[in-house]
Amino acid sequence: MHTPLRPLLDTVLEALEEGTRLRGGPLPAGGPPKVAERMRAAVGDVFPDEGDPEALRHLVRAVAEGAADPAHPLCAAHLHCPPLAVAAAADLAVSVLNPSMDSWDQAPAASELEALVTRALANEVYAEAFRGAGNGATSPHRPDALITTGGTESNQLALLLARETLGPDVRLVCGENAHHSLPRSAWLLGLPAPVILPTPNGTLDPAALETLPPGPLLIAATAGTTDAGLIDPLPEIAALCAHRGARLHIDAAYGGGLLFSARHQPKLTGLSAADTVTLDLHKLGWQPVAAGLLAVRDEHDLAALHHRADYLNADDDTEAGLPDLLGRSLRTTRRPDVLKIAVTLQTLGRTGLAALVDQVCEQAREFAQAVDEHPGFELHAPPTISTVLFRPAGATDDAVAAVRRQLLEDGRAVLGRARTANRLWLKVTLLNPTTRPADLAGLLTLVEGSTPR
Repeated sequence: MHTPLRPLLDTVLEALEEGTRLRGGPLPAGGPPKVAERMRAAVGDVFPDEGDPEALRHLVRAVAEGAADPAHPLCAAHLHCPPLAVAAAADLAVSVLNPSMDSWDQAPAASELEALVTRALANEVYAEAFRGAGNGATSPHRPDALITTGGTESNQLALLLARETLGPDVRLVCGENAHHSLPRSAWLLGLPAPVILPTPNGTLDPAALETLPPGPLLIAATAGTTDAGLIDPLPEIAALCAHRGARLHIDAAYGGGLLFSARHQPKLTGLSAADTVTLDLHKLGWQPVAAGLLAVRDEHDLAALHHRADYLNADDDTEAGLPDLLGRSLRTTRRPDVLKIAVTLQTLGRTGLAALVDQVCEQAREFAQAVDEHPGFELHAPPTISTVLFRPAGATDDAVAAVRRQLLEDGRAVLGRARTANRLWLKVTLLNPTTRPADLAGLLTLVEGSTPR
C-alpha cells in the first residue's frame, strides 16, 4: 500500500531543500508582485490536458522557494512555529491512512487515541483545580477537551457552549486586548453585542468588571495576547466571575504552552477556574497546523454538541457499544490531528517540551535586554512569554512601518507590528528554539540599517 510513497518522499525532501536554497532567507525577495510572477511561471497551465510526472518536484520547490520559513531565525513576526520533524512525520502518516474522525468505523484506533490524549491534556489544564480539592476530596467536575483547528474554532465553540448553557441572551465581556475571533464569534452566533472594555495597559483590569450590565455573562480573559504576549490577572478575574456567577473563558491559545514548563507554569495560576480554555499546540507546542484544543472544566457541557445522523451514530449502534464521535466537533469530516500531538508528547515527554518552552522564553528575555541596552532602540516592556516589542529610538510610526515593509520586500527579515500605548512597534515573536544570540544581534543591525533618518 505504502511502497509507491517512498520515492516520492525523496522527491519532496530534495525539492524542499532546493527551494530553501533558492530562497536564501526567511522570505522570498521582491514582495507580492515578484512572488506571484515566479509562482505563475512555475505553475504554468493549472490543469493541463496531459499530466506532468515532475509536477510534485516543481510545485514543492516553488512553494518552498516562495515560503515564509518559520525555521529561519529571522522569521519572527507571528505565532508561527517551526514544526518538530517528528510531528511532521506523524502528520504524513495521517495523510496516508486518511482516517475521518466522524464515525468509529472510519477511525477505530485514532478515535481511542483522541479520547486518551484529550482527557490527558484536559487534566493538565485543570490540574490546579484537582490539587485544590485536597485531603482526598474529589472535584465534582470531570474535564475533557476537543481537538480543533486552532484558537478561532476553539473560541467559537466556547461561546457556543456558553450560549447553550446560559441561554441566547448571554453577553460576551472581553478587553480590547482579546483576540478578534471572540467578538466575531458573538456576531456569528447571534449573541447580544459584546461589551469590550478598554485595556490601556495591555491587560484586562478586574476593576472594570465590577460595573457590568445585568443578565447572563461570559467573561473572556486572555493568557498570551497576540500583540505583546501579556497575561490578564487570571486569579482576580476568576474570583470576580465566581462572585458574579458569570461564566469564564480563558483564551490561552498562546500562553497555554507554559503549562509544560515548571518554571513558567505559575504565570497561568487561575487557569483551572475557567469553564473553558483555548489552547493552540501549533504555537508553543511546535506542531504543524492545525493543532488546537478547547478544554472544558465539566464534560457535561459538551452534551450541547450532541447530534444524531443515522449513517454515522445510529442509536442502536451506540447502544451496542460503538463510540459516538459526532458530538466531538461541529465538523463532520476531520483528520486525526491527535496523532502528531500524541507522538510529540511521548517522544519529548514533559522534560523535553519544558526545555523548548524555557528556551524561547529565555531568548525573548535576552533579546529584550539587548534592545534595552542599545542606544538606538526603545523597548516597550520586558516580555511575559516570548514576544518582544521594540522600535528605533526617535522614529515616527510611519518610519517603523516602512522598516518592516522594507525588510519584507528584501526578504531579509519577517517582523510583526503591534499598536500599543498609541504608538506602532516592531514585534518579534520567538518560537524557534534554535535561534542564537548572534541571529538576534544581526536582526537589530538589519533594523538599524533600514531605518529612515
